[in-house]
Amino acid sequence: MSCHIIYYKDGAKMMRSVLTREEYLKLRDGGRQKEILAAVRAGNAEMKTKLVQMNYSCIPGEDGLLKGCKTASMSVGMDIDHIAQEEMEPLKERILGKKDELGLLMLEKSAQGLGYHLVFRRRTDLSQEENLKWASELLGVKFDDGAKDITRVFFTTTADESNLLFLDDELFSVTALQCYSSNIPDQQPPASLPLTAYSLQSTDSQLSYNGIPYADIVRKYWEMFNEGKEPVEGDRNVKTFELAVTLRSICDYSLEKMMQIAPNYWGDNQEEWRKTLENALKEPRKGMPYRLRQVLAALKSTCGVKACGGTLTTPPPMPKRLPALIKHLTKNVPWYYKPAVANAVFPALGAHLHGVKFLYMDNNEHEGTFMNVLIGRQSVGKGCIKKPIEYVMEDIRKRDIPNRKREAEWKQKNPTARQRKDPRPTDICIQMLIDNMTDAVFNQRVVDAHNNGQRYIYSIVDEIEALKKVTSKGTTDEVGLLIRKAFDNSMAGQDRVGADSVSGIAPLRWNFNASTTPPNARKFFYKMVNDGTVSRLDIATIMIPEDDDSIPVMGVYDEQFAAELKPYIDRLEAAGGLIECPQAKRLAQEMDRENKDVYKLLESEAYRVFSYRANVIAWLKGMVLYVAQGYKWDKTIAEFVRWTYQYNMWCKMLYFGQQLEKEQKEEIEIMRQSGPQNLLELLPDEFTKEQYRQMRANQGRDGNGDSTIRVWQKRGYICFDEVFGTYCKTSKYKEKYESVMN
Repeated sequence: MSCHIIYYKDGAKMMRSVLTREEYLKLRDGGRQKEILAAVRAGNAEMKTKLVQMNYSCIPGEDGLLKGCKTASMSVGMDIDHIAQEEMEPLKERILGKKDELGLLMLEKSAQGLGYHLVFRRRTDLSQEENLKWASELLGVKFDDGAKDITRVFFTTTADESNLLFLDDELFSVTALQCYSSNIPDQQPPASLPLTAYSLQSTDSQLSYNGIPYADIVRKYWEMFNEGKEPVEGDRNVKTFELAVTLRSICDYSLEKMMQIAPNYWGDNQEEWRKTLENALKEPRKGMPYRLRQVLAALKSTCGVKACGGTLTTPPPMPKRLPALIKHLTKNVPWYYKPAVANAVFPALGAHLHGVKFLYMDNNEHEGTFMNVLIGRQSVGKGCIKKPIEYVMEDIRKRDIPNRKREAEWKQKNPTARQRKDPRPTDICIQMLIDNMTDAVFNQRVVDAHNNGQRYIYSIVDEIEALKKVTSKGTTDEVGLLIRKAFDNSMAGQDRVGADSVSGIAPLRWNFNASTTPPNARKFFYKMVNDGTVSRLDIATIMIPEDDDSIPVMGVYDEQFAAELKPYIDRLEAAGGLIECPQAKRLAQEMDRENKDVYKLLESEAYRVFSYRANVIAWLKGMVLYVAQGYKWDKTIAEFVRWTYQYNMWCKMLYFGQQLEKEQKEEIEIMRQSGPQNLLELLPDEFTKEQYRQMRANQGRDGNGDSTIRVWQKRGYICFDEVFGTYCKTSKYKEKYESVMN
């Protein structure tokens, strides 16, 4: 969550982040570090100050100084010193035995071997000292009173298992690195530091490109362009050559640097490897290759996934303590289904609200709109959400039965407008939709729901494709339009003049649950990733451990379950008017600041785009729980809101992040190149190709730009002087430029 190495600059202690387990272990495991630790353990206490120093409780300010830092991280470093020798092993076992309850991230033996250093997740409602006291009571051991400041540094030991006793990758989470809580005294919002800034002072910064290790770039390259396989005898020449041509533009076209980065697949044969790299460097330079841009975009998406608090294969873990309503609704499913159920129940819960508006931090009003899509591979158990939703919707289902009967009776008496004897009853309201409807029926349900208390209509489908049957158009474009309108409760409906036609326009209040597989999700939403549709969804998934082949056993859903659920549903049904919650508003503001810091740190447009509405969705869930639990806000709701934001973002970045990152980058590039005269007007009236390419590079544009030169020539904006080898602007361009300026 927060791991910083201490270094010195002009005599001052500075901090920089350690972002990966690999870097952390490398810093601990240097030969000099081992020698110093051996000297300290042998009794030379003065050598202790030469050990690598780490801080785990704060993050640096803009100047990177340790001194005066006021921003606490989301982890706490704790020093337990001077333990009797016979107590060392029992204490270690006690700490490891309570690691889940404690939120343990790192445990190491202290430099002199007389105690332990441990790092655990911060409780954001407690100060630094209160966190230490809490952990001290939990473990039954006294912490070092002199080590309670967030700027406390720890003299690190080595990476071998006798010294580093426990390490969790969560310690290096980018999201938590920038977390901020107003509950911590004297704390200021964290400054945003780009990834490049974290790499500048690295002892091995030459092995990274913009904060991304070259090893990761090589690994991702083989994954994308060689089925994840490394070159072998028979293809190693051509494959290594292609890799080197791809990498050279981010290696300063330096053979020395290339030899540090490009793997040698010839074993001891250095000559063949070196010759291959040299040949690659001799190839004509054409800017950054498209393959490399693809690799970097994919890795940026990967960083976005990790920034949400999980890993590439596991989403961020649920809080240990859940709000009472969520705890009840998830109690009958195995642990690996709980995250999916915890998020999937909100469309059904929100459908019970009517005439209710919530005031967001920007003073815009929102209603209880939730559209949940559960994405998981085939036969993973996506049906686990059905029973909890069924029980949540039971009262609405029963309320629909007499209304459906009355509507059927009216239709029987009035089959057509010409034979119509009675007007359609205005108090008919059917909220639960079937998955095969016409536009007329869908619009009728929307208008009826609005006219009868501003209620919601609700759908649940087994496969996302079935949503196309909600209206008669039957297209994904229509579904996307409905999703965008529903999230904003925009007006929807139809005006018709025919006597048999349904007419009416009302705010669209439509909540739904849908399930699908990853390939189908990407296919269905392919055109909707960059138009605001996907960002309006609440995405969930199911990740079952590969080594878990047990049969999932569900709990019992019965009258007792329904009886315990009823008070929460009754409170939602009884709610009305504009509802505010100061604690929820403050949390939304804090999270918004944190989210901005994260996407600035990642330089990720996909994270930025997804984060805005994900924050709104998470806040709305908190407001629903606030109402359902008797207008009471507590720590469990706050923790759930933070987690559900990270979970939603993790799923979106995992399934759609790479596509959105690519499309956003293309949009920016198009904007840069809009208009043929933009770059041309920066050049002199007569210029060389080298001057042109230098100007392109200064403007941050990729490639050699030859195609743009050809377009300018074709349109008559420039001509080529073969005698002097220069390009000249033509009168046609000057006339066009003057007309634009005038």
